[in-house]
Amino acid sequence: MPFYVSPEQAMKDKADYARKAITRIRSGVVMTCDAGILFVAPNPSRALRKFSEIYDRIAFAAVGRYNEFENLRKAGVRYADMTGFQYDRQDVTARGLANWYAQLLGTIFTESPKPYEVEIVVAEVGKIQDDDQIYRITFDGSVADEHGFVVMGGQADQVAAVLKDEYSDGMTLSQAFTTAIQALAGPVKGEGSAGGGDRNDITAAQLEVALLDRGRSHRTFRRLTGARLETLLAEAIPGKKPEAIAEPAGETDQGADDSAGEADQGTGGNGQKGKGPGGSGGKTEPPGDATD
Repeated sequence: MPFYVSPEQAMKDKADYARKAITRIRSGVVMTCDAGILFVAPNPSRALRKFSEIYDRIAFAAVGRYNEFENLRKAGVRYADMTGFQYDRQDVTARGLANWYAQLLGTIFTESPKPYEVEIVVAEVGKIQDDDQIYRITFDGSVADEHGFVVMGGQADQVAAVLKDEYSDGMTLSQAFTTAIQALAGPVKGEGSAGGGDRNDITAAQLEVALLDRGRSHRTFRRLTGARLETLLAEAIPGKKPEAIAEPAGETDQGADDSAGEADQGTGGNGQKGKGPGGSGGKTEPPGDATD
């Protein structure tokens, strides 16, 4: 006779397992500002990305086990591409993607012996800040419509408490970045700070920062790196001087994501609706503008 475990106990064990794994991950922050939707997370790796482009005005953010949320990202790209190809580009929305992810994660949590150790966010930038959409999907398929900001993974409650006090509508990009750094790192090392670190010790190489730029048409996702990130970091940490960075002439701002040229990243936004994957219709545009 197989060992019997009640359904309630099995679900509780799965939830505890996934929750403990996620709390060991460093937190990430997604928040709206006047420039668009800002993504900030500690990530020293330049190969494993937590933030990526899904579609024209939609981005994906995740914390947890990389191989699991990378599979979810690729599946989301294919879902968005097929929806835009079969129907219309305007039919691809963050709400639709969030519901699809919720169904997928809920099925995995219920039927798989081991749940996914991930927590993801799907965000869509609007023409104005009030139109921005942010959805948080947890490992068990629960989906929540967030307003203003959301914190993923790690010590989410502590980071969210700082953001709740400091966040306000209409913040500039610099103000939003400063608030995110303050929430993630805390002002003083070891004194109950949310991130348990000293802001003066943070460098651009330790951060992954991206933005859904409200001012752009079509592909709004871009990564903030190099001199632009150093400037924001210097504004966020008083007394910190930007590190000298020699950037090659003509370097792009990676607005098309680090792997937008791959087959399952064909989300584009460079063409018109109903013209095949990415809606390009055989026409392409440069992946991004010059670096800020």
